[in-house]
Amino acid sequence: MSEDFVRVCALDELPDAEAVAADIHGTSIALVRKGEEVFAVYDECSHAAVALSEGEVEDCTLECWLHGSMFDLRTGKPTGPPATVSVATYPVEIRDGDVYLSLKPKTTE
Repeated sequence: MSEDFVRVCALDELPDAEAVAADIHGTSIALVRKGEEVFAVYDECSHAAVALSEGEVEDCTLECWLHGSMFDLRTGKPTGPPATVSVATYPVEIRDGDVYLSLKPKTTE
């Protein structure tokens, strides 16, 4: 267990397959629950600077509501235009039914 993880909420507080906006210590995060797994991405589209948490979840992607850019929830990489730049993703752990998040973004290749 790492000290840089902070408790966000109980897992059962997150609706399944929907994006939820959260402000974690001043950082805007979009949380998406898929069953017992939770993904966290920076809550701003890299193409148009609007909240990704207002978009639709499909499989393991989050679609920006404004222009339809799609982002892989696992990597933050765009999977559909017009976005060409990834969004940051954050490590998430589930502990005793609670969601914990690290604000240190995952590194991408």
